[in-house]
Amino acid sequence: MIKGFVRKIGFTLAVAASILIFVESSLSKQKKILPSSRAQTQLSFAPLVKSAAPAVVNIYTRRVIQTRAQTPLFNDPFFRQFFGEKFEFGGRTRKRVQNSLGSGVIVSNDGLVVTNFHVIDKADEITIVLADRREFEADVVTRDKKTDLAILRIKGRTEKLPYLSLRDSDTLEVGDFVLAIGNPFGVGQTVTSGIVSALARTARGVSDFDFFIQTDAAINPGNSGGALISLDGGLIGINTAIYSRGGGSNGIGFAIPSNMVATVIDSAVKGGVVIRPWVGASGQTVDADIARSLKLPTPSGVLLNSVHPGGPAAVAGLKVGDVIVSIDGKDVPDANSLKFRIATLLVGGQTLIRAIRSGRPFERRVNLIAAPEEPPRDLWLITGSNPYAGAEIANLSPALVEELALKNGSTGVIVLRLKRGSPADRIGLKPGDILIRLNHAKISSVARLKKLLRTDYKAWRIEIRRSGRLLQLLIRG
Repeated sequence: MIKGFVRKIGFTLAVAASILIFVESSLSKQKKILPSSRAQTQLSFAPLVKSAAPAVVNIYTRRVIQTRAQTPLFNDPFFRQFFGEKFEFGGRTRKRVQNSLGSGVIVSNDGLVVTNFHVIDKADEITIVLADRREFEADVVTRDKKTDLAILRIKGRTEKLPYLSLRDSDTLEVGDFVLAIGNPFGVGQTVTSGIVSALARTARGVSDFDFFIQTDAAINPGNSGGALISLDGGLIGINTAIYSRGGGSNGIGFAIPSNMVATVIDSAVKGGVVIRPWVGASGQTVDADIARSLKLPTPSGVLLNSVHPGGPAAVAGLKVGDVIVSIDGKDVPDANSLKFRIATLLVGGQTLIRAIRSGRPFERRVNLIAAPEEPPRDLWLITGSNPYAGAEIANLSPALVEELALKNGSTGVIVLRLKRGSPADRIGLKPGDILIRLNHAKISSVARLKKLLRTDYKAWRIEIRRSGRLLQLLIRG
């Protein structure tokens, strides 16, 4: 019995020893190996930076601002209340120069530079400083506030310049290495590295198209307009914003994808005016509740709730209630993606839209046209003795909706501007208000309102839509 026990112990020890040898063997295979050559110790982004950095420029802008200096007397709250907040009596006009800085990227050898709109907005003078410290003046070719992009042209160059080629931003994947090159805080050209943290990210208040590349490469003030490049040296984005409470980098930076940049560059080359395609359809993101009610496998896609009669989408056979799931083979998970995908296409072509109707998938080819100016704007500055006097109004058309970045499908009559102190200003109308009804009569057009204002009302019941909310005003005559 003792011998049997000893044999069991011996067998157990032998097995344990073999396991230990196996573990040690496995660990030895996982041990880090020291570099065996000088080349292995010199892995670096330096060659990539050397080829890309000359195409990244610093941008300095100068703007003259006129200010009015008031006497200390009018800082007294009593006088401000009596004369009004905007009273400027007694002050002299002074000129002040405001300087700002940013970055840009040369995208053609003839001196075309892409940067952010907010970098050059309202600038009186623009100076571009190349990587070799040469300075040139620049003209603005294209301004596109909706994408926060601008295209500049370097003046006075005498030779071909280094530039970066655009890479298809749809080939990016989360986790890819990227480099950010720019001029943070005006300290000079700086390179930071990181990865693609997320794609199709929303950054509210930056542009009308909430579709950005997110990266943890350090981006700081002054980097705006700089390059985000991939490891093959292609330009994949224009650095534009950071998420920060203190103004410095917190590892959350946003870049405009190169596919959007390409459309603005194309517009600059063709004449400077950015014209985006219009399909005449819009909708809402499919959430879990919608997906459940429509018996969709996943909460993804865009449920169409507006299809413009006679528009390209309607002509192609799309209807309200259809769910768009892809455009040209690229997934459309939400409404922002749909807006972005259409905006990166060119007017005059076609796009293949895949959608679902009553649980069945189908495809339609949709023509891409410029948003039509139909009905005509019929601009009118309202005068006379009525509550609307002092308001400049216009008929909403797909073209004006696009221009004002309103919700697709908006119709009716919109307030564009107000005269300060006018009756319309005093009753609380604001630019962007859509006039709905006057005394229960629908305001379908400018011409219709003109006809309604010919009547002398004892009371004015005004109905407007503001930011999606219906408001009513009652004014006694």
